[in-house]
Amino acid sequence: MIESWQNQIKAAAAKGEKLTIRGSGSKSFLASQAQGEVLDTRTHAGIVEYDPKELVIVVRCGTSVAEVEKTMAAANQMLAFEPPRFGEHATIGGMVASSLSGPRRPYAGAVRDFVLGCKVLDGKGDHLSFGGKVMKNVAGFDVSRLITGSMGTLGVVTEASFKCLPLPKAQQTRVFEMDAQAAIVAMNRWYAEANPVTATTWVNGKLYVRLAGAEPAVNSAVAKLGGEALHNDIDWWRGWREQAHAFFAGDIPLIRVTCKSTAPWGDLANSSEQQAIDWGGAQRWLRTQSIALPAIREWARAEGGHATVFRGATSQSERIEPLQPALVDITQKIKTSFDPYNVFPSLL
Repeated sequence: MIESWQNQIKAAAAKGEKLTIRGSGSKSFLASQAQGEVLDTRTHAGIVEYDPKELVIVVRCGTSVAEVEKTMAAANQMLAFEPPRFGEHATIGGMVASSLSGPRRPYAGAVRDFVLGCKVLDGKGDHLSFGGKVMKNVAGFDVSRLITGSMGTLGVVTEASFKCLPLPKAQQTRVFEMDAQAAIVAMNRWYAEANPVTATTWVNGKLYVRLAGAEPAVNSAVAKLGGEALHNDIDWWRGWREQAHAFFAGDIPLIRVTCKSTAPWGDLANSSEQQAIDWGGAQRWLRTQSIALPAIREWARAEGGHATVFRGATSQSERIEPLQPALVDITQKIKTSFDPYNVFPSLL
């Protein structure tokens, strides 16, 4: 399969044509408009290597995320960044390319924090290998993290190795009725107090706090924080991660804002018809018309972050905030190094 893809890439380069890398298409709403022939990654699937004792799993790009998580759960392990699938057949390649993380991200780490190594087909058809299969690898540049989140602009991720973590022994979610500003303060304070917090979300006037870890630690935190128990909390957090919650329903554009976790509710509340707060305050979801986007982006910059139109953008330029000239230059040089014939799409 790799040889077939190499030939496909070389042929496109020779003709000056584009290729679109595609798995299940579950995250196609995030990518540029498809151009040229499709390179289907689903034909290269399977778990290459998995030894739970080593806390490392090696997977081909076309393998479904569901299969990997099921295999790891049988060994009481997990992908700690809780990747959203946005589709039943979402693939590992798409997970790495999009670098989307779920509710546990601020407390455990992002996708790139768990990628130990990867293999990539670049725009010349060369099969490159970066990183390895061990948790501490200091040889050369950490290119695996550069590839993670590159949205297929630098090459085709053919294989990746990940660090695994044990599933928590105990878990409870507590629910508190409070306004948004009080929730932001509580999220930051409770985590700073070393409670076993693994997810926090405020939506519709309620703060949801997931506690997970050793059973004594969870029970102690529950007794200290109080709140009401959320039954079937595994399903609730899965629904939130997959954006199946009612907050995400409808056609109003969904804007994702990253900022300092302590950024006040303030003026941002006036820019949105609906808002939810995630990641301990560091991620804000807004449902509003894109006409409000300039003001939202100005607020995000002032609070050390940025804003993107996650769903409902009318164009790629509207979805992604323009980079500063220095970053454009760096990005273009990296792109040219990996894809000199411009076979793969560009984010710019």
